[in-house]
Amino acid sequence: MSIKETIRGRRSTHNFKDTPITKEQVLGWLDDAVYAPNHGLRQPWRFIFIGEQGKEEYSDKLVESVIKLGKFKEGDEAQKQKYRDYVKHIPAFLIVVMPEDPRPNIWEEDVMAVSALVQNLQLLAWEDGVGMLWHTGAYIHQPFYRKALDIQPGEKIIGNLFIGYPDEVRPVRPRKEAAELLTEF
Repeated sequence: MSIKETIRGRRSTHNFKDTPITKEQVLGWLDDAVYAPNHGLRQPWRFIFIGEQGKEEYSDKLVESVIKLGKFKEGDEAQKQKYRDYVKHIPAFLIVVMPEDPRPNIWEEDVMAVSALVQNLQLLAWEDGVGMLWHTGAYIHQPFYRKALDIQPGEKIIGNLFIGYPDEVRPVRPRKEAAELLTEF
């Protein structure tokens, strides 16, 4: 598969097969993904992997965090259970964390670098037939969730990556042609 085919073919994955994702697989992709451009080679990232071993406990914390935010109507136990079942079916999670530099220009450079890393990671996994959903729900800012993951003050969660082999691959949605978005100085 060419780089162009991988970029155009990659899709966010919402539904996953039961096939486990191992820490070794993720480390293999990360070893290449860390070659994302990052100013001064600061490498402003760290990762928290949740696989088969910690998935049950982590899923409970994630679901509890989302419920605490009031995502579900009071008493709607069926919706809560549906979400619990969905989260517990995800084979693996990777939390991507960045130190928050107080200097706005460095903070922005770091966010861009970490975002480039996440895109690299998604493309590398996709090349191996593994999909991801880059999730940035409001729960990533909630103190209960941050404490459960030992996210320190001065750290930002860039995303919670849901990882697994796709149960389905959604069709390509059209994009605007670059010519529509390009102006000349």
